[in-house]
Amino acid sequence: MKKIFTPLVLILLSSITFAQNMLGSNEKEERAKFLRGALTDLRTCYDINYYHLDVKIDIDNKSVSGSNEFAFTATKDFENLQFDLFENLKVEKVVFKGKELPFTREFAAVFVKFPKIKKGSRERFTVFYSGKPIVAKRAPWDGGFIFKKDKSGNPFVSVACQGLGASVWWPNKDHQSDEVDSMLISISALKDLDCIANGRYRGKTQGNDGYTKHHWFVGNPINNYNIAFYIGKYAHWSDSYDGENGKLSLDFYPLKEDSTKARPHWDADVKPMLKSFEYWFGPYPWYKDGYKLVQAPHLGMEHQSAVAYGNQYQKGYLGRDLSGTGAGLKWDFITIHETGHEWFGNNITTKDIADMWVHEGFTTYSEVLFTESTQGKTAASDYLIGLRKNIENTAPMIGKYNTNTEGSGDMYYKGANLIHTIRQLINNDEKFRQILRGLNKTFYHSTTTSADVEAYIIKQSGLKLDKVFDQYLRHAAIPTLEYKIENGTLQYRWISDVTGFDMPVKVSLKADEYTVVKPSNHWQSVKVDASITPENFKVERNFYVNTKNAK
Repeated sequence: MKKIFTPLVLILLSSITFAQNMLGSNEKEERAKFLRGALTDLRTCYDINYYHLDVKIDIDNKSVSGSNEFAFTATKDFENLQFDLFENLKVEKVVFKGKELPFTREFAAVFVKFPKIKKGSRERFTVFYSGKPIVAKRAPWDGGFIFKKDKSGNPFVSVACQGLGASVWWPNKDHQSDEVDSMLISISALKDLDCIANGRYRGKTQGNDGYTKHHWFVGNPINNYNIAFYIGKYAHWSDSYDGENGKLSLDFYPLKEDSTKARPHWDADVKPMLKSFEYWFGPYPWYKDGYKLVQAPHLGMEHQSAVAYGNQYQKGYLGRDLSGTGAGLKWDFITIHETGHEWFGNNITTKDIADMWVHEGFTTYSEVLFTESTQGKTAASDYLIGLRKNIENTAPMIGKYNTNTEGSGDMYYKGANLIHTIRQLINNDEKFRQILRGLNKTFYHSTTTSADVEAYIIKQSGLKLDKVFDQYLRHAAIPTLEYKIENGTLQYRWISDVTGFDMPVKVSLKADEYTVVKPSNHWQSVKVDASITPENFKVERNFYVNTKNAK
């Protein structure tokens, strides 16, 4: 059907084109980042309640075609809204109450003109689209579609898009702050292939075109980047876990050719992992949708209730221990890490990816806690401390807000070491555990901010941690304890970016013994045992700080 443009829309379209042409390349990039990352009135005017994504995956042409229905509640009166779809994909039409609506595009942002929508009204519109999505060069890090084949030459296809955005392959309100309440995912794939997606399977519809449409329903809130599909020749078996909230269904989907080795490999980790994580974090957040592990044509991703697995059925990270201690070779990194995200990242989701340390820092710490549950506390500390060699400390862990910009990659290992340092300050493992469980209960199925998470930990711990969070999250460097020892006296102070930094720390005032001291940015002193010298003076290893001998 031919698009009908009103004079106003034509003026808007020509203005957008003119503005884009006038911008320099850097300005264009910043403008695109703003449209992708900012919560403007065109996004906050509506709250997403439900999606029905109905899309055909044409593997031979590496293309998609279909529609997405948006069901929303208006948060204010409005006539215009924004949804998102990458520029290389074509918006065929936008339909509201049986009529096509005019729209304009600026980069990946699509602006739709509605009849006046009243605050509180619940409405629906459908976007029809088609095109060839970006194909990932190095999924899951760069994002996009993954087209591979299994060892027998069968198609093996999926998608990963965290950071890049779900609008790389389907139209949606592509901002982490607004999670849809529920969603029907209908994926059409060649009839001789299996298709797995998030949530519960609702059956399939046979088409007359050689395609079968597979329906999956997600009954819990879910973030756009977690929506995924897996197409291939799959085996399947089911199990259950007696968890805190009753029987949790477990479903496993390896490729048929890998099913023999998959079962014993996954059986070794999954139930012990769920036991550990429910102990530390509280009930698995998605009993309604179940837990699935699905073999993927990339390393892995935390796709909610359908965790992507690509670690080649090896222990560690593709057979390596990222800590170098050996503790990480006793479990499968991808199974543990990506499932940890079901609590931190999927249950607790940050509104802005600038705060993604909340996802990755706590999830990296889930590896530590699983190690503690299965190998003991010393092995867990060894594992965490071994990860420090991967920290660069060259940029802050928190990124630039409203620009869809992540912070430093240190959010993984440095984030986990920050959490571990705070655990030492709390100095009560049961209290620390209740804080982790309380986070998942307080921010259950919701989006939040680093500031809110920090405030919760500060309140529940009863500690003054604001300067600790500021130093580790908002500055590149970690604090340095500067010291000098002369005539049986230790002098010490913090060197920090944060003025008034005063984090307590345990130090060796006697051989083989640690004592809490409370340094500030000013020199203080305390007597030390004669056995302590500038060369053997130490900070207790579980505190992630630097030391410097002032001599």
